[in-house]
Parts: sequence; C-alpha cells; structure tokens
Amino acid sequence: MSQTKNSTLKQLPHKEIRHRLFGSVEPIEKTKPTEKENMHDIQNEKKDFLFELDSVGITNVKHPITIKSDMKPTTQTTIGTFSFSSSLPQASKGTNMSRFTEQLNNYYSEGFVVSFTSLKAFTKELSERLEQQDATIEISFPWFFERNAPHTELSGLNHADITMAVTYDKLSGYTMCASLRGKVATLCPCSKEISEYSAHNQRGNITMEIEFTSDFTEGAIDWKSHLLEAAESNASSRLYPVLKRPDEKVVTETAYENPRFVEDIVRLVAADLYEMDFVSKFKVSCRNEESIHLHDAIASVSFDKSAKSSE
Repeated sequence: MSQTKNSTLKQLPHKEIRHRLFGSVEPIEKTKPTEKENMHDIQNEKKDFLFELDSVGITNVKHPITIKSDMKPTTQTTIGTFSFSSSLPQASKGTNMSRFTEQLNNYYSEGFVVSFTSLKAFTKELSERLEQQDATIEISFPWFFERNAPHTELSGLNHADITMAVTYDKLSGYTMCASLRGKVATLCPCSKEISEYSAHNQRGNITMEIEFTSDFTEGAIDWKSHLLEAAESNASSRLYPVLKRPDEKVVTETAYENPRFVEDIVRLVAADLYEMDFVSKFKVSCRNEESIHLHDAIASVSFDKSAKSSE
C-alpha cells in the first residue's frame, strides 16, 4: 500500500447530510396508486401495434439447477443460463416479463430437476400464464463427467457445454433441441504423412446441434453421454483431467494411430448422429486450434433425416 500523510481525525457530518452532499434529495409527494389493481398496465394495452413479434422475453438469467446423468456424478448441481420468450400478437403491446422469473422460482422451490420432461411442462404452463400461443425456454450449462486416465485409471472431472431448448406451441406441440460442445485432441494426417517422425497436434472443439424426434423420451437413454461419445470416439484422442507418464504415452500413441483432419471429424461424428434413432436433424461443426499456425481450421455439416425419409 502507498503511504499517506498523517492527518488529524475530524468529525464527519451525519450520513444523511453526506448523502445530500452527493446529490440525494427529499422524496416528492406521491400521488400515483400503490395497489397493483389500481395501477395502469400499459404493457397490457390492446391496439394495432404494426407488427407481430417472433419473440419477446428475457435472457442471461443465471440460476442454480440440478441435472441427472448416466455418468458420474449422476446427480449434480450447476449454474444454468436461461432465456425465456414467446411470440407476441400484433394487437398486444408487450408481455408480462415478471412471470418468467416468477415461474422459474416456483419450479426451483419445488425441487426443479432440468430434463426435457420438466421443460415441456414448464413451457406449456408458461404459455398459459402469459396467455400466448407459444413459449420457449433455453438453458445453457456446464455438464461435468468423471474421466479415468487410460493406464493408471486415476480419475478427475471433465466438462462439456450443454444447451437444452424446448418450444411449446398450442397448434404444433413441442420442439426439443439440444447442443453439446466438447473438446478433443486431433493429430494432423498430412503432418504424419510427410514427416520422418512425429506429427503436430491440435485441440479440437466439436459442437453438435440436434433436434429430437417427436417421440423422444429420456427414460431409456442419457442423450448427453451419447453425444459426448460421438465426439470423443471419432477424435484422435480423448482429453483427460489427470495424466501420469504411462497415461501420456497411451494418449500420444493413440493420437498417432488415429490421425484426423477437421473434415474427417465432422463426417465421422455426423455418421454416428445419423445412426441415433432419437435424432431428427443435426449440425456438426469443428474448430481445430492449430498448433503450427495462427489461424484455426473449421468444418461443418448439416443433415435433416426427416426430409430424407420423406423423399
């Protein structure tokens, strides 16, 4: 800390006077209603407001959540980032945004466990509370899973970034979507081919965005672990939180035995998603953080299985 000159202690003015010194003023006489039923609700006005809105709501709402997993830890608490929205008719000025967080708190107080089953119930109830045609909820959160080292089997926790989204529409029913973003190791096939020894590696960031089939239920499978396996099993190597030297040898040799371009990654992951019965549509993208360039390498592929089956 920097030294300050000694000064004589002085008597400060009262806190109320200090507040006035820095701009506080006396409250004015209040004439507007204080009871909700007597307050004018301008958001609830009904007129021709020019356009129907695709969505209106709130976003970046942080809240603790509980999730279940087939992988350890099977029950975990994490922080979810929420978005809530609904469409808005042309005749409505606005939506009642307090109902979004009010309902979230109600669910949380009753032991809210995030799943597609609970999110379907949430969106339907939210649509009814808002008196709107539809409602959407989206949650993003880190999902942790236990990972054992390949030789010593020392364990630690890795994580992937998850997003879950459900839309309820009174006419068309439910739409369920999810994404998983995980990290893997990739080894360059070209580098391996042209070099007398060794090959350069990079960290790959794989993102899978999927839409579930309409008959999907969570009871039979944990979709998170299936998507994670699709990403990791098609990479040059998985990533591990704890590695001793014998483990590092296994990881290095495994990567060398499984070279992958960024193009290879997205095609191989897409093949796995294509074979998953609960997936209707998907997009796979990968970004490799190049170790011998300043740029990253990217690739992506999209496929709609429902469109393919209808041809």
